[in-house]
Amino acid sequence: MTNLLSNAWHVFLLFAIPIGGGIPAGVLLAKSYGFTWLAMTTLYFLSDVALALVFEPLIELFIVAGRHYPRFGRVNAAIKQSIHKTISKYEVRPGPILLVMIAFGTDPMTGRGVTRLLGHGFIWGWTLTILGDLIFFELILVSTLMLNNILGDGTLTSVIIMALMVILPMVIRRIRN
Repeated sequence: MTNLLSNAWHVFLLFAIPIGGGIPAGVLLAKSYGFTWLAMTTLYFLSDVALALVFEPLIELFIVAGRHYPRFGRVNAAIKQSIHKTISKYEVRPGPILLVMIAFGTDPMTGRGVTRLLGHGFIWGWTLTILGDLIFFELILVSTLMLNNILGDGTLTSVIIMALMVILPMVIRRIRN
């Protein structure tokens, strides 16, 4: 039991890397430990919940600091402007499905920023954000496992998947433009 918890903790820590780079490594580590798809998804979900519990108070802190310190106020204004640019690409007031897709296409912090700016509270805002992030996770999980089955090399698989996670969105944006 202790070994299982230790293994789960190692996978959880990789999944908790906020930018997504830990997903391929976490998936391959979980696979090496014999974790099922459901166990991996559960650990990733828990890492998103932990992110919500850490990130939400930071949002509040920045908002309060922005009211009292001009430098934080400028940072808050820049973040708000960035989120407005994200939203403006879609429609004036995105619905739940589009909010899930924004979280899928960006990251949980941006997804939550958008839901918060649109007035969604902690529970509903993070529900939409985590749903989008879980869809992204499932895509990367399947891609990682399939590529690893072909290559048979976890390190190469992780490097390729992480490179694709960075390069593919840039290529898609360039093609759209």
